[in-house]
Amino acid sequence: MTVLILTCTQDVTADLVVDRLDARGVPVLRVDPAELPGAVGLSGEFGDGAMAGTLSVGDRRVGLGALRSVWVRRPGVPGSAAEQASAWLTQEASQALYGMLRGSGARWMNPPEAAYLARHKPWQLRLAQECGLPVPATLITTVPHHARDFARRHRDLVVKPVSGTHPQDPPLVVPTSRVPPDADFDAVALGPTLLQRLVVKRADIRLTAVGDRLLAARKEVSPGASADDVDVRFAPSGHAWRPVAVPARVAEGVLGYLEAARLAYGAFDFAEDARGDWWFLECNQSGQFAFVELDTGQPITDAVAAWLARPAPRR
Repeated sequence: MTVLILTCTQDVTADLVVDRLDARGVPVLRVDPAELPGAVGLSGEFGDGAMAGTLSVGDRRVGLGALRSVWVRRPGVPGSAAEQASAWLTQEASQALYGMLRGSGARWMNPPEAAYLARHKPWQLRLAQECGLPVPATLITTVPHHARDFARRHRDLVVKPVSGTHPQDPPLVVPTSRVPPDADFDAVALGPTLLQRLVVKRADIRLTAVGDRLLAARKEVSPGASADDVDVRFAPSGHAWRPVAVPARVAEGVLGYLEAARLAYGAFDFAEDARGDWWFLECNQSGQFAFVELDTGQPITDAVAAWLARPAPRR
């Protein structure tokens, strides 16, 4: 049976997993939904109480009933590469592709509807709290006086986007930044703003969850680091990521989060404070992991490949 990987053309992380699956002798079909219709072909027939379908790329053709798992990695928007792309075509292609795949009986990393919901930061914060993961005091608002009141109660704040990226092509990453003491909060009326109590951290934590396997890495904050370097993605550091054990309470919370969110994969970011407590910041349902594996040697790629290679559930 075949593993289907839905991702864009340029995806080095997917390349690594494909290599591991090849080494296991597991067939792989890699598809970018942006190329449906066109380079990607799809067909499904319903009748006599059953559905028979095929998905093809070039000379590769796989029956939908022969899929063991589907990895929704970083797929393009269905229909967007078509000669006459349109919002209507995207809707049609999405309905056809994901609707047929949902009837294939394959295992999902992650189900599209679960992945869509999991992207919403306010939902993440609430779910983390319900699962017992500590969350820094956070306000999302478009009301200036609410922002000012929050700033009075929590003197040291950071600001970050609610959605994570800026809608440009290619999308720009918007860094988390400290809020200056004399900040004018009038501008929050122009769009939802996420303010959060700054966790004075001694380390950043990236916890990669693959099924029930939890692989955590820790990166210390460099001595003498600027107080304004709060985003680990942009802060200069002389330290590498190192493997770290997951505290029992955090493990329980993360596994509960995955179950409630219906996720088979999640990349969790935590801030470790001076007492050693881990504060939940976010969970990226399709987050990168190669950079952690490169530093730590943790077998994350193998864990993903092993999950995808497992047989599909019986129907």
